[in-house]
Amino acid sequence: MASIDDLLSQIPINQIARQLGVDEATAETAVKSALPTLVGGLGANAQDPNGAASLRSALHDHSGTTLLDGGIDIDQVDTDDGDKIVSNIFGGERDRVASTLGGVGGGSGVGSDLVKQLLPILAPIVLAYIAKQVTGGGSSAPQTQGAGQAGGGLGDVLGGLLGGTGGSGGLGGVLGGLLGKGAGGGLGDVLGGLLGGGKK
Repeated sequence: MASIDDLLSQIPINQIARQLGVDEATAETAVKSALPTLVGGLGANAQDPNGAASLRSALHDHSGTTLLDGGIDIDQVDTDDGDKIVSNIFGGERDRVASTLGGVGGGSGVGSDLVKQLLPILAPIVLAYIAKQVTGGGSSAPQTQGAGQAGGGLGDVLGGLLGGTGGSGGLGGVLGGLLGKGAGGGLGDVLGGLLGGGKK
């Protein structure tokens, strides 16, 4: 069963810390904040027909990746691709999401600059993980049905990730904290949409 905790367990925190030039505790805090937000952004995008089609295409592109095989090597992550993925997920709200996520850790040293560097590293890993879950670990194209919704396997995987957050604080906890930190305007709408409480 796909879960944020399972995905988190595959992230090489020590490699990310080294690449970003921070200690492992700071890297772990940043990853635990960013992962549910990336997954939530994908889930929100999948509710829109165009977003669902874009996600299916991205998953197809990542379905044959060997990124998760034998443990993730951060040096093998295509951060240019990750940058495009993050832009597609958050659009014009990208900087505000990073800024708000950077404040989640309080005095832990996680800032928006760190989050901006981290998101493009994590995004290809998240897509590879979801693609692998949807295809059952094989390399065939993801089976996603339904033009307007994330259907079938994709819907189940996203639902499992969004609902099965266990001890990592959970999407609701992270985004609830973000919304509680005075996120206003567009960011509030984006993150509110991730929680299912967006504009009516």
